[in-house]
Amino acid sequence: MKKLTAILFLGLFFSSCQNLQKREISEEELLQQELKKINWTQVDEFPSVATCDSIKDSATRKQCFFDFLTVTIQQKLDLDTLSILYPQIDTIQVKVTVYPDSRLEFEPQFPSDSLAYDKIKIDSILHSRLTDFPKINPALKRGIPVKTQFVLPVILNVE
Repeated sequence: MKKLTAILFLGLFFSSCQNLQKREISEEELLQQELKKINWTQVDEFPSVATCDSIKDSATRKQCFFDFLTVTIQQKLDLDTLSILYPQIDTIQVKVTVYPDSRLEFEPQFPSDSLAYDKIKIDSILHSRLTDFPKINPALKRGIPVKTQFVLPVILNVE
């Protein structure tokens, strides 16, 4: 009886060890599973500036950043003759890129019916005026700085 019990116990032991080995997941499989869980189209934290960093609510901090950026761009463009040269344009769409190293890039977005000369001229004015920005902290994804892009409507004729 003891032999039968011992054989039965050993048989169960070896079969359970085989089941455990089958359940082990390779590092590559685990990595692929984790990568599938990540939403690559959203960031964990949006870019920010020092004046907005103390805000705890992420939606409010995001709005603070966008408001700060819009007002700063408007102030820098108010110093120029953009509204005098192009009185028909009251709002311009500006694509903003924030790089992981905190660099900023601005690119005006134009309707398809805009003249090429106007596009070049406005682009030139934007690049000359939109310099010396305060430090922007890049967006974070899982604690790592990442590149983000968004389009801001900037009102030119603020009166």
